[in-house]
Amino acid sequence: MGVPTVVLILSAVVSFLGGLLFGYELGIISGALLWLKSEFLLTCFQQEVLVSAVLVGALVASLVGGFLIDRSGRRTSILASNLLVLGGSIILISSGSFSWLVVGRVTIGFAISISSMACCIYVSEIVQPHQRGMLVSLYETGITVGILLSYGMNYFLSSWKYMFGLAISPALLQFFSIFFLPSKLSTRNPSDEESHSGLIELLDTDNVEDPKRVYSFCDLFGTKDNMRTRTLLGSGLVLFQQFTGQPNVLYYASTIFCSVGFQSNSSAMLAAVGLGIVKVLSTLLAMSCADKVGRRVLLFAGCILMTVSISTIGCASFVIQLDTHKSCELLAYANSSNSTIRLKSIDNITVLLQDQLSDPKISAQDFTSRMLNNYTADVTSPIMGQVKHTDALVRDDQLQSNTFLNWVTLVSLMVFVSAFSFGFGPSKCKANILQYKYF
Repeated sequence: MGVPTVVLILSAVVSFLGGLLFGYELGIISGALLWLKSEFLLTCFQQEVLVSAVLVGALVASLVGGFLIDRSGRRTSILASNLLVLGGSIILISSGSFSWLVVGRVTIGFAISISSMACCIYVSEIVQPHQRGMLVSLYETGITVGILLSYGMNYFLSSWKYMFGLAISPALLQFFSIFFLPSKLSTRNPSDEESHSGLIELLDTDNVEDPKRVYSFCDLFGTKDNMRTRTLLGSGLVLFQQFTGQPNVLYYASTIFCSVGFQSNSSAMLAAVGLGIVKVLSTLLAMSCADKVGRRVLLFAGCILMTVSISTIGCASFVIQLDTHKSCELLAYANSSNSTIRLKSIDNITVLLQDQLSDPKISAQDFTSRMLNNYTADVTSPIMGQVKHTDALVRDDQLQSNTFLNWVTLVSLMVFVSAFSFGFGPSKCKANILQYKYF
């Protein structure tokens, strides 16, 4: 018995929106960080904490997510993740301090991690076996479209609050869409032979007991049904996709483009939009070739291209002078200097007020003039000299003298991201199904 068309369409919408939300939250920090570090005067360490806060939340979710999903169900877990995204986004847009920004990012990280685990499993269970590949690919496509959307919003929006707040829309849309879907398919295909066609061949299939038996956690590391190999392959794909460093490129895309020669925030964010377009196109290419060529072949090809491109970037970095000037340290210095200036200015004003009270010959005009001169000298002396340092001019000349190699670095970075999209991209959700299909 086939799945109703309405259920199939809504499943596709839920899968795509889940990936869209995941990709948007991954990429939005790239441009928002350029505004946040200026408004909150973040140090280098604080910027790193703010970016990695999502990963901290995702780490916590990965430890307890499997238990929560099994206990509450896939559908309920997705609904709960939508509410967490809503709460995290509200915390972010109403944040007035660095601490609350971190809390909001951790909440978002926990939510999208739960959603990423539950979505792939849910759509694979709700539809027929021959339709699972398409819906899983839709999830991966949603991730790349979400990254592109986040880069586009970084370029067009001038407020980091709007950037974080836009995540509420896909979360609410997915929340209401999944209400019309059942918790599980009421009537399943009695034959699961087709569902086994895309999985690793089982060992000792003649001795397999009831295929609907319940597996325990310890069975993942046993030899029964070749589960140990499945666990190693699934875990390896998930780990190595992180070890490639591609997620870091997404987090710091705008910052990276600034370092290779894009001097303004707008030009760096526009270059990041180009990176997002390349990622979307490569994902669509992977979708069209995955069933014809095979995910294993695409994974090998992607790894080779990633190796070549990252090696090219490494070789180019020995020749060109990258912009290693850390503006975050300058902001930290300016922040501390401003505090010193304010205190010093207050002391100067106090002295002037005492002079005004003790010496009636000082006119109000002289008092105002002397006060302004003291304050202006304090402001321009330590900060303006630091900002207009001659090293900035030397650095600009060095960047402009290696324009060709700068573009080589940019193209290599795009090749690196696209290779990941059609290499590791189609394989990671397959790793989830590989494990959960038998639970």
